[in-house]
Amino acid sequence: MDHHQYRHALAVHLQAAELAFPEAEYDARQGRVRAAMADSGLDALLVTDPADIYYLTGYNTFEVSVHTCLVFSADRLVLQVPSIETGPAVVTARVDELLGYRWEGIEEVLEPLAETLSGFAAIGLDPFSPTLRHGIIGPLQQRLGAERFQAGGGELLDRIRIVKSEAELACLRESARITSRGLAAAIEVIAPGMTDNDVAAEGARALLAAGSEFMSMQPIVTTGRRISVIHMNHQRHRIEPDEPVFLEFGSSFRRYTAPMMRTAVAGRASGEMQAMRDVCRALFEALSGAMRPGNTFDDAARAAESVLAPQVDRVFFSGVFGYAVGAQFPPSWVEGSGYIARGQQREFEAGMVFHLPLCLRVPGEWGIGISDTVQVTPTGGVPITDNDWQLKERSGS
Repeated sequence: MDHHQYRHALAVHLQAAELAFPEAEYDARQGRVRAAMADSGLDALLVTDPADIYYLTGYNTFEVSVHTCLVFSADRLVLQVPSIETGPAVVTARVDELLGYRWEGIEEVLEPLAETLSGFAAIGLDPFSPTLRHGIIGPLQQRLGAERFQAGGGELLDRIRIVKSEAELACLRESARITSRGLAAAIEVIAPGMTDNDVAAEGARALLAAGSEFMSMQPIVTTGRRISVIHMNHQRHRIEPDEPVFLEFGSSFRRYTAPMMRTAVAGRASGEMQAMRDVCRALFEALSGAMRPGNTFDDAARAAESVLAPQVDRVFFSGVFGYAVGAQFPPSWVEGSGYIARGQQREFEAGMVFHLPLCLRVPGEWGIGISDTVQVTPTGGVPITDNDWQLKERSGS
């Protein structure tokens, strides 16, 4: 049985059997995108980001390293996947046509894709997407004419995806519940002498036991001086007495992730550590108050910067006080549709959701990171996650 026969045999029993949302949710999403396309003068979108394809069709797989694309137009959705992905496409996606190509035969992609796109004069795409392969878009432009392809497809989808529907908010709340369970379990086992891997292992076990799917990022656990280096992870390091332990987890529920950071101490927290916790909390309060419709992302960043100003010579901070989260795939849970940072002039809208990654790092010494995932409401930011904003002290006794 080849992949064409496999697809048709599956469809008899399992066509769209694992669609993540009711069809009305997809109808609403697609309607918003089509209206935006009409306003932008686009006939079709060439979508290659796995999260964007999932948002529009439900297509869900853990194999996101292979070429996959969606041709989205006013009256048709055509999904192109390799042969190994025809099963997930049949079971999880709602599309009008499925184009399969042999996994080992990437050269088979171009002809059917060019034919599908040939009837469109204005095709939107995201030139900054890491999933838009030069070996595919280059030959397509040569065949069809580069003038047909226009930047802006990614921005168009970002403008829509950043505001979450009630169905999406429900998924983020469930992710928040699972994330909290994983963090609580991991913190309970922290003690001097154990390793960061021990903590990460318990956290991962609890996340999966509570219902998480495969995650966009693994649980992050670092200790002591390694916290001061951004984006390190567990690596069999022994936890010393009175050392801080930084944790950042994000479970996945229907691909939606509500991340949270917590910091515990394997013993007693120093006064300086507690003072840094207080700065993180003050940053959170400033951001939450500014995250309301009518304010820009820049306004919120400036409010936070005023709180951080006395610490700028002592600690490193990334410069991004918040980033939009929603449905994502590895290698990141960052949606990429919006950032709370200086110079970002988009205004907040009710229904946007941001993770506020407030981690302050003292280079070469330690760091304190505490965060919540926050929903924008008419009166400000309201946490979806349930962080208690305390430095949990764990002696192991």
